[in-house]
Amino acid sequence: MEKIPAHIAIIMDGNGRWAEAQGKDRCDGHIEGVVSVKACIKAARKRGVRYLTLYAFSTENWGRPQEEVDALMQLFCASVTKETPELVEQGVQVRIIGRRDRFSEEVRERLLHIEKSTAGGDKLTLALAFDYSSRDELVRATRAIAAKVESGELSAEDINDEIISAHLDTADMPDPDFIIRTSGECRLSNFLLWQASYAEMYFPQTMWPEFREEAFDKALEVYAERNRRFGVL
Repeated sequence: MEKIPAHIAIIMDGNGRWAEAQGKDRCDGHIEGVVSVKACIKAARKRGVRYLTLYAFSTENWGRPQEEVDALMQLFCASVTKETPELVEQGVQVRIIGRRDRFSEEVRERLLHIEKSTAGGDKLTLALAFDYSSRDELVRATRAIAAKVESGELSAEDINDEIISAHLDTADMPDPDFIIRTSGECRLSNFLLWQASYAEMYFPQTMWPEFREEAFDKALEVYAERNRRFGVL
């Protein structure tokens, strides 16, 4: 536990398959997944992780059945209302990354509420990727940079890694050291493609609803065994 990653990002996969295996509705898997979110926030704070990014709702998730999407939105709104006071007490600052324009007014208000309410948190920064697509993020960043070049604020020669990173949704956050995807699937699925360049990756078979504090600590043990070389050696 001496090598603790500063930033862990998690693709929370397997809610629906877990529920189906239990003979339950897929929405029950998302509800149980919220318990895992709380457990991992607690574990991250306890172990000294400074940044935790969770892939909460991808842009591609809009293609799921409308009933499931509606249930996810309702679950998110209910969770924000219920969990915000505890997050404030724990010193967790919440940041939302991704688009907001396609959400209902109620969801946008909840997003703003949790960000404002937790703004003073200094123990852990929790980034929730909500309607997030890394490709879309890069397109938006490119457009913003192009606009600055067009206005004369930047020149084409000024554009480098730092400029691009500063225009991403994760600006002012370090790149993830460790990316976890639960359920055994071994792909990034359009998540933090720029930021993940040198991240260590871990693909446990555990479904997200079962990924609790013990599984989180196991992941940290796996990370501690890695030798990060960043392409140098």
